[in-house]
Amino acid sequence: MRTIKFLLQKEFRQIFRNKAILAMAIVVPVVQLLVLPLAANYEVKSVSVAVIDNDHSSYSQKLINKVTSSGYFKLTGYDFSFKQAYQLIESDRADLILEIPQGFERNLVRENGQKLFVAVNAINGTKANLGSVYLLNVIQDFNSDVRLQFIQPGALNWQPTIDVASSNWYNPLLNYHVFMVPGILAILVTMIGGFLTALNIVKEKEVGTIEQINVTPIKKYHFILGKLIPFWILGNVVFTLGLIVAWLVYGITPVGNLFLMYGFIAVYLLAVLGFGLLISTFCDSQQQAMFVMFFFVMIFVLMGGLFTSIDSMPNWAKVVARFNPVSYLIEVMRMIMLKGSGFKNIAPQLGYITLFALVFNSLAIYNYKKTS
Repeated sequence: MRTIKFLLQKEFRQIFRNKAILAMAIVVPVVQLLVLPLAANYEVKSVSVAVIDNDHSSYSQKLINKVTSSGYFKLTGYDFSFKQAYQLIESDRADLILEIPQGFERNLVRENGQKLFVAVNAINGTKANLGSVYLLNVIQDFNSDVRLQFIQPGALNWQPTIDVASSNWYNPLLNYHVFMVPGILAILVTMIGGFLTALNIVKEKEVGTIEQINVTPIKKYHFILGKLIPFWILGNVVFTLGLIVAWLVYGITPVGNLFLMYGFIAVYLLAVLGFGLLISTFCDSQQQAMFVMFFFVMIFVLMGGLFTSIDSMPNWAKVVARFNPVSYLIEVMRMIMLKGSGFKNIAPQLGYITLFALVFNSLAIYNYKKTS
C-alpha cells in the first residue's frame, strides 16, 4: 500500500501539473454534453416538398394545407410540371414530390378512390424514409377525414369501430433528449478514460522516465494500479458532472438507484481503463497510441447501439457487439436512468463487464515489460 501511495502522489501531481489534461477531462465532456444532444436529433423536420396540383379543387387545397401545416414539411414549389419539380430534386432543393392528378376530387366523391404520385429523393436515406412515412401518414389522415364526411352513423349502421389509444412507456413525450443523453454520456466517459490511459504509459516511454521506474523495486501490478486509480477517480468525476448537466439542462434524473449506476460505472471504468493501459503497453509513441485507440473507439461508438439498434444489425455485427463494452454501458445507462431497472435486470451486463475488466487489466499487467 505504501508503494501504491507514492505512485498515486506522483500521478496526481502530473495530472494537476498538466492543465491540458484537466481541460480535456473535465471541460470538454461538459461542453460536448451541452452541444451534442441538441444536434443528435432523430426527428426529421423541414422536409422540402414540391406539390404538383393538377386538380385545383377544394379537396386538393385541403390536402396541401394538411401537408404544410403538419410541421414537418416546407413547401418549396407549387403548381408546375413534373419536369420542373424533378429539377428541384436534382438541384437538392426538394426532398419529395407530391403530384395530385386531375379529377382528384371527382374520383374521390364518385368512385370512392384516387391514386396519388409520390417521388422521393433517396440520396439521404434516413430523411427520405422518414419524410415519405410522414407524408403517407398525412395522406392517411386526410383520407380518414374525407371518409367521415360520407359515412353517416345511424341506428341501422352495425359496422364496428375500433378506437386505438397509444401509451409511450419510459418516455411519454417522445423527447429524444431523454434517449440520447444517457448514451452520449456513456460515450464521453469511455473516450476520456480510454484515451487518457492509452497515452499514459507511452508518455513515460517518450519522456524517458519509464527506465527509472523499471529499475525500482515496485511490482508490475503496483505500476498498473498506480496508473489506473487516478483516472478511475477522474472518470467518476466526469460521470458525476455529466449527471449534473443532464439534470440542470435537460431535466433528466435517474429513475433507478443512483448507487447501482455508480457501482456499474466503477466496474466499467476498470474495464475501459484496463483496455487503454493494455494499448499503452503495446505502443511506443503517443501518436501510435492515439491512432490505435481511435480505431477501437470508432468501432465502439458506431456498433454500440447509440445511433442504430443492435437488434437491426446483421448477425456478424451482433456477434461483434457482444465484445463491445460500450454497448453494455449504453444499455445499462438507459435501463437504470429511464426504466428504473434493478440489480437483477443488469446482472448479465455486469457479469460481462467484470470479465472484460479482469481480462484487460490482467493482460496489461502481463504485457508490461519491466526490467531490473
